[in-house]
Amino acid sequence: MEEDPRYKIATKEAKIGIGLSLFYVVWWALFGFGMGKRGPTNYNYILGFPDWFFYSVLLGWILFSIIVYIVVTKYFKEVPFDTEYKGGEAR
Repeated sequence: MEEDPRYKIATKEAKIGIGLSLFYVVWWALFGFGMGKRGPTNYNYILGFPDWFFYSVLLGWILFSIIVYIVVTKYFKEVPFDTEYKGGEAR
């Protein structure tokens, strides 16, 4: 029996999702912990927020929301959930 091609697509998309999640955690940690090590008297403020919070939380959320939207619209495929699927057509 031939392997369902949807598994290959799902695996690729899962890897992309995990990669984006790990990249977001690294982004958050670098800005949050990296810039947040300074004492509160040394913080710079952006829109009333400490710079480490602005970059790690607010800007990170906006940036990664845009990145996820672009990745999903450009690289993810619509796949039918029918029980039988052969070479691009549901049966």
